[in-house]
Amino acid sequence: MGLTSTEPDTESSLLLPTTAATTTTTTTTTNSTISQQKIPKDTFHLAYIIYFTLGLGFLLPWNAFITAVDYFSYIYPDVSVDRIFSVAYMVMGLACLVVIILFYAHKSDAYLRINLGLGLFIVALLVVPVMDAVYIKGRVGLYDGFYVTVGALALSGMADALVQGGLIGAAGELPERYMQAVVAGTAASGVLVSLLRILTKAVYTQDSHGLRKSANLYFAVGIVVMAICLVFYNMAHRLPIMKYYADLKIQAVNEDKEEKGSLTGARWRSTLWEIVCSVQWYGIGIVIIYVVTLSIFPGYITEDVHSEILKDWYSIILITGYNVFDLVGKSLTAVYLLKNAKIAIGGCFVRLLFYPLFFGCLHGPKFFRTEIPVTLLTCLLGLTNGYLTSVLMIHAPKVVPLRQAETAGIVIVLYLVAGLAAGSIVAWFWVI
Repeated sequence: MGLTSTEPDTESSLLLPTTAATTTTTTTTTNSTISQQKIPKDTFHLAYIIYFTLGLGFLLPWNAFITAVDYFSYIYPDVSVDRIFSVAYMVMGLACLVVIILFYAHKSDAYLRINLGLGLFIVALLVVPVMDAVYIKGRVGLYDGFYVTVGALALSGMADALVQGGLIGAAGELPERYMQAVVAGTAASGVLVSLLRILTKAVYTQDSHGLRKSANLYFAVGIVVMAICLVFYNMAHRLPIMKYYADLKIQAVNEDKEEKGSLTGARWRSTLWEIVCSVQWYGIGIVIIYVVTLSIFPGYITEDVHSEILKDWYSIILITGYNVFDLVGKSLTAVYLLKNAKIAIGGCFVRLLFYPLFFGCLHGPKFFRTEIPVTLLTCLLGLTNGYLTSVLMIHAPKVVPLRQAETAGIVIVLYLVAGLAAGSIVAWFWVI
């Protein structure tokens, strides 16, 4: 398998040639009509905006939970909130993705999976503010509430698998700019919640009353955004440009059925294995990216480094810096997309150098233990995470035929979540 992308940048790259050897006059006419149509314009960039918003939306619940760290640490002081949250969310997401790929990806509708996932997100986001209002009420040490919170987070992990798998899969069937929109949206989610965190910390007092207000605001914003995502997603398939690419997908699937038969049983398993082999190096690169990132961020950032000057603002500034530069990295691919995947995958392995660098920020020379080196390294961690993720996510679905692009996208999400889960687990053992 060649790792260098051979797909052109233009949207017309997804045009399929009409079949030379046709089985019926009707099929020939339909295929020719679809493939020779002029590609509709994305008027006002509505499709791009919708995919960006959906990318922002499906990571907002995770970001809301993890950014309300002061609230959860205050009411549950005897647990490592960040690390438990990470493992619960990522492991549940990984398990659900495996089930989707093995049993549902080839025969269930992504439209249904995404709508179900968005609904589950809203339910999970409601748990914390409702439980706070009727049970916790700002009291400390009620660990039954912590177990319920972890359960809500696991429900969010399930919803993430449904939404992210379906959305990345759908974007994989579209031109590159729509995958870039989704990936950039995920980074924008982190920036939004970080800015909310700064606002609430500046406005509200850091006692039980203020922390409750802050956390409830995060979850309220999350619920509103998820409702917007539901509306946007159900608008998207009505746009002419989305209808055009949906018709291309139907054409490709029908041609494959006529040539090889239905995707069931042994043939589906064989096809799935071919797809996994085609994207494996892209997936390995993504796993390495997130093992490195999640073993450092957010656990190390929030628990292991301290500042005499910035005090409890330090971790918030570091998290915001990471999120902003993650967004910058994921947006850079709209300006310049690295075409050589081998270089991008090599860059993923180069990021292993962050381990000795961050180790030096705790145990190295005095200068390396100050705020400036830690902040610069954290921003560089976010920038490289964002750019390399975007490059690999954009290229991976393009190395398989259009009819397999959705499944390739879901497989790449499986690699991504595997990297997130592995990074979360490594964070427990990498005690520096």
